[in-house]
Amino acid sequence: MNRFYLGNSEDEMEFMPIIPLSEDGEGQEDDKIPDELALLPLRNTVLFPGVVLPITVGRDKSIKAVNDAYKTDKMIGVVAQKDSTIEDPVVADLSEVGTVARIVKLIKMPDGGTTIIIQGRKRFKIDEVVTEEPYFKAKISILQDESADDDTEFDAYISSIKDLAAQIIQLSPNLPSEASIILKNIENPAFLVHFVSSNLNSELKDKQLLLETNDLRQRAELLMKLLQTELQLAELKNKITNKTKADLDKQQRDYFLQQQMKSIKEELGGDSNDREIREMKRKAEDKKWPPAAAEAFTKGIEKLERMHPSTPDYSVVYNHLDLLLDLPWGEYTTDSYDLKKAKKVLDNDHYGMDKIKERILEYLAVLKLKGDMKSPILCFVGPPGIGKTSLGRSIANAIGRKYVRLSLGGLHDESEIRGHRKTYIGAMPGRIVQSIRKIKSSNPVIILDELDKLANDHRGDPSSAMLEVLDPEQNSTFYDNYLELEYDLSKVLFIATANNLGAIPAPLRDRLEIIDLSGYSIEEKVEIAKRHLIPKQKDAHGLKDSKFRISNSVIEHIVADYTRESGVRELDRQFAAIMRNLAKEVALENPLPESLSNEFVEKVLGKSKYSNEIYKGGNPPGVTVGLAWTYVGGDILFIESSLSEGKGDLKLTGNLGNVMKESAITALTYLQSNAATYNIDPKLFKEKSVHIHIPEGAVPKDGPSAGITMLTALTSLFTGRRVKSYLAMTGEITLRGQVLPVGGIKEKILAAKRAGIREIILCWQNEKDINEINPDYIKGLKFHYVKQMNQVLDIALLKK
Repeated sequence: MNRFYLGNSEDEMEFMPIIPLSEDGEGQEDDKIPDELALLPLRNTVLFPGVVLPITVGRDKSIKAVNDAYKTDKMIGVVAQKDSTIEDPVVADLSEVGTVARIVKLIKMPDGGTTIIIQGRKRFKIDEVVTEEPYFKAKISILQDESADDDTEFDAYISSIKDLAAQIIQLSPNLPSEASIILKNIENPAFLVHFVSSNLNSELKDKQLLLETNDLRQRAELLMKLLQTELQLAELKNKITNKTKADLDKQQRDYFLQQQMKSIKEELGGDSNDREIREMKRKAEDKKWPPAAAEAFTKGIEKLERMHPSTPDYSVVYNHLDLLLDLPWGEYTTDSYDLKKAKKVLDNDHYGMDKIKERILEYLAVLKLKGDMKSPILCFVGPPGIGKTSLGRSIANAIGRKYVRLSLGGLHDESEIRGHRKTYIGAMPGRIVQSIRKIKSSNPVIILDELDKLANDHRGDPSSAMLEVLDPEQNSTFYDNYLELEYDLSKVLFIATANNLGAIPAPLRDRLEIIDLSGYSIEEKVEIAKRHLIPKQKDAHGLKDSKFRISNSVIEHIVADYTRESGVRELDRQFAAIMRNLAKEVALENPLPESLSNEFVEKVLGKSKYSNEIYKGGNPPGVTVGLAWTYVGGDILFIESSLSEGKGDLKLTGNLGNVMKESAITALTYLQSNAATYNIDPKLFKEKSVHIHIPEGAVPKDGPSAGITMLTALTSLFTGRRVKSYLAMTGEITLRGQVLPVGGIKEKILAAKRAGIREIILCWQNEKDINEINPDYIKGLKFHYVKQMNQVLDIALLKK
């Protein structure tokens, strides 16, 4: 097929030679190409020799050049612009190599535009641009192709180009299939290269590079690479299109099949969820549930079988039956009754806490001998950071039970404990049943964390809902509103934790076995740091293999000078800060010290945060040191008093509670009634005003334990006798001058030891609390046990 046609209108057809008959394939022999040609810049196209292109000419310069060329020899130089966005190009914007073209046809369009049909002849190079106005005109030299005759490799390239082009045509839906027939009928290799290059969907610069390549074989090789890229792109597009279409076809097919199946089953009167119901029945056969649960399940299944899946109640019944099947009815883990192993696990996980460990071992011993007993409800009460929650996990590990933790802090909805009625939208079982469902055991250890932080509002009182859960006599028949059945919780070992026992309602507190966890002494904290905190922080900061030592004295320095707490959380954070600094040194490849010194600790943590100097200086008359208990641990507080001219009134400041205010009034009344005993002029009480202040006014303070401290301060004030240095006291007073016992003794004593106090005055009935403290932890402290207030004053007040 040597000729092709292009119609310019419906009335006439003009056949134009596209595939030349001459050997060079680049135009007719008799074409005379002048040395000087008008130039036609093209924006987005590169013209190749032998190729016919229709071009719409729009720029004034180009229209003038085309008209002048058409009137003379119809020859024009076609060059591509380097940047297609430039509207009015200059010489620098034109490519140096272009194609001489013959204007085959010039058509004036109805809209005033001009369309030309051009055919490429020879490649040329611009030697010099002669003129730029009214259009570009340049001196040119014709470029000759380097022949590739009798080259088998070139022939292979041509064959491959034909194959690749045919594959691209087949994969591209926008290209007509006739294009492959045209390709097969092109016999001239040079024209084949030019024809394919012209129709290539590549960038302008790649096409221009093809035109500028003189060696025909190199041109064919470059064209092949571009065709390979285009073929891969076409294959990828085709793959994506086919995949999307296949996915859509599959979805439609599945939808139609499901609709047909649904229609068939409805015609037969069947249920589309038969398989799910059969699976539920199969699971139910393996359950060891009580008769009430079995009956509820049977009724639920029968109801489900009668219901259509599209009805709203279907999912409600289905979810309820699913819960019945998921709950571990009568499924228990086997307890480990190896008391020696249990003791070893508890000792490894926590240092100290002997009283609690003893209680757990007693519980295990009874279980081992009796085989079954109602689990006690333990409640660990103590300051934050001493390990109440982690102790619960250790207990679970020691006896081989599963462990689950419920955080009750801020819980204010009763339904969170008892569950919602299943008729409500979004109803679900309570936290207790949910935890048992999740853990798959009916006798886990459940930690009820922060029991004292339960809240209540218009949605109910969750602490009242806990009464049934935490009563060993009632929780064997615990009723969950969603489950609508009784569930046995008597085998569950509940361990509650709290910071403040006073915040737990009395009926709930009555059901708990209270175990007090007091704070740690400095010696205990040193051991905990060595055994647990330092190894944990080394591991957490990538220092497991690093060799450095931290001596007991350095640890004690960190405990005493950088922390003021009953637990070890702040201490843990201080070690984390030290490990971060060491990790930085390791990362910078600096050597680590063999042993950490106090100077290194101060460099990392800064100067000491706490000092005992405030308690060591001599205080003026009227100032006493007292011991206080807070739910975060023990504390030291000053009680200051002063006299001023007045009418015998009493002022109390420092954010004091009612009980503490009453202690101050009691102390003043006792002193007034015994003024003669302590050589105080009674007129002073009428002529002077007394002001008692307790510093740290932003912190609320309450309780009776500052009674003897206030009386000592007032006596010191009225008599002018100073209070002994390094002395602290705690105790309640009566109007008769008796000293009564108070609580939180261990916390107070440890706080006094931390502060550098040497002597402590206590009620004689608190001696038993002191005997429970390890003697090593209170070494260096002197205790005075008193019954009457006059004994306190004899010990505390110095002679004038």
